[in-house]
Amino acid sequence: MLKSLSGVQIGLHVSISGSVANAVTNAVERECSAFQIFTGNPRGWYSKDLTNEDVTNFKKNLSECDIDQFATVAHMPYLPNLSTPDITGYEKSIKAMIREIERCAKIGIPYLVTHLGSHKGSGEESGIQRLTSALIEVAKTKKDVTILLENTAG
Repeated sequence: MLKSLSGVQIGLHVSISGSVANAVTNAVERECSAFQIFTGNPRGWYSKDLTNEDVTNFKKNLSECDIDQFATVAHMPYLPNLSTPDITGYEKSIKAMIREIERCAKIGIPYLVTHLGSHKGSGEESGIQRLTSALIEVAKTKKDVTILLENTAG
């Protein structure tokens, strides 16, 4: 049983196929004590709006299982790049992150993972500056969602 490791949270990235509420069921079926999801389409700029039924069922399913709300995490879609020098892509990325923060807040997921992005040859310092500026901008949403930065090797 995955949950029996003396207080350690064990989880997976689980599917939301059919409804975001299905994520909880998928995690419980796999005996997880934590889980990560995409709240919508991971390969696009936009996702279908979460319905009231999606939100209600996600919260209900979570409240009825042994998984703590603070052991749930969402992951940003793949397309946003908060370090890109391309102004159009940069602005779209910030807007996408704000939408994702709002989606997390709506269903009660307290953490959102994002990749740092690529500076696309403009230099590390420029990329770090854009990433920092983007994070400052999205922090203005004032939602109770903590941004987690996922680093990568290389």
